[in-house]
Amino acid sequence: MEHPYYQTLSQAVEALQEKGFTSAFKLEGDHLLSLLNGLRYSPADLRIVGQYRFEGESNPADLAVVFAVEAQDGLRGMVVSSYGTYADIPLITFMEAVPVAPPGQVLA
Repeated sequence: MEHPYYQTLSQAVEALQEKGFTSAFKLEGDHLLSLLNGLRYSPADLRIVGQYRFEGESNPADLAVVFAVEAQDGLRGMVVSSYGTYADIPLITFMEAVPVAPPGQVLA
């Protein structure tokens, strides 16, 4: 299955929204909070089906990562974070605990 390539963060976000990844999430304690439905999800409730990294053209320190996630209840959304020097360490640590979908089940 081919993994899509996006040149910019905004292209990735727009394409994922078109594919039904409509919820944004924010870290709240030890759970992700869906800004769409207000539900909270633990790492075990989610799986990563796509991951995209970006480096700013004008400033290599502008690093970002987009995670496309699916919840067990069918909700699909995105988690966006800085990485590198300005990484949101609690969020990245949370995402490291989220299972990654097997290669045949990743986002195309």
